[in-house]
Amino acid sequence: MTVKRMAYLGMLCCVAMIFSFIESQIPSFVAIPAIKMGLPNIVIIVILYKLGAKEAILVNIVRMLLTSLLFGNLMMLTYSFGGAALSIIAMLIMKKLNFNVITVSVLGGVFHNVGQIIVAAFVVSTVELLYYLPVLIITGTISGILIGLIGALVVKKLEPIEF
Repeated sequence: MTVKRMAYLGMLCCVAMIFSFIESQIPSFVAIPAIKMGLPNIVIIVILYKLGAKEAILVNIVRMLLTSLLFGNLMMLTYSFGGAALSIIAMLIMKKLNFNVITVSVLGGVFHNVGQIIVAAFVVSTVELLYYLPVLIITGTISGILIGLIGALVVKKLEPIEF
């Protein structure tokens, strides 16, 4: 990896962390706990389409680690990793199958929520949390569409990245 590429990925990681912080400052405007837009995923989508899968995974892991250390806690990291693992797998498969950016984003959002619910069910040792899944699938779809629209615009407008 070149120094220029590493610096570029570091900058994108910082942008994703800023989006995480901004998102954490937005009060919940719905009566449903744990609902977030997923603003950092704009950056992950852009990296996935402009730089590749390895870079998207790397930036997402670093972002989650640093964000959890700076603004959260170990439990936040646990839920983030659970959601991110399923999310990136779903996005990689959908991208490989040539689905559009919005579809990739929607499935990323939905599977992120599925991963977090699975982690939560293990943490609190109850499967009743799975009843919450339909709500999270709906919100993941809505936020995935919005994040996908923004991500698609950025991917389209961003010049090719050469190192």
